[in-house]
Amino acid sequence: MKTKIHLLAGLIATLTIATFLISTLLVELFGDHATIAQIKSLIVMPGLFILIPALAITGATGFSLSQSRTGRLVENKKRRMPLIAANGILILLPAAIMLNLWAAAGVFDTYFYVVQTIELIAGPINLILMGLNIRDGWKLTGRFGTKRQEVTS
Repeated sequence: MKTKIHLLAGLIATLTIATFLISTLLVELFGDHATIAQIKSLIVMPGLFILIPALAITGATGFSLSQSRTGRLVENKKRRMPLIAANGILILLPAAIMLNLWAAAGVFDTYFYVVQTIELIAGPINLILMGLNIRDGWKLTGRFGTKRQEVTS
């Protein structure tokens, strides 16, 4: 059951981040300032209130599952997690909040676009790292025709 919760929470988190990224790219390319402000607001509320619990559940269940497992794939996932967390907490979360505040105030200046650019770099990095963790998780569980990795204790 814990594995299924981990999978579901991880997929929700990954899809939420992908939705943030795609909606940001589309609105920046094709939207006006009012639409940008609306998307930034939706990313913060309810977006972050979906993402943060999903990430917390993914992290907690992943930590718990990893206690009984060893091996290269588990170690790789453990090495990526601090990078994902730091990127999210130190870059993406503050960027989302600041961009929302600036957009709501109608401030679309150089600072807005510098932070937006940073977010558009950091977001895909987290998606790639999370995607690698998903891939390794599938290998660990034998999903999608991959050979299940033997667990060593």
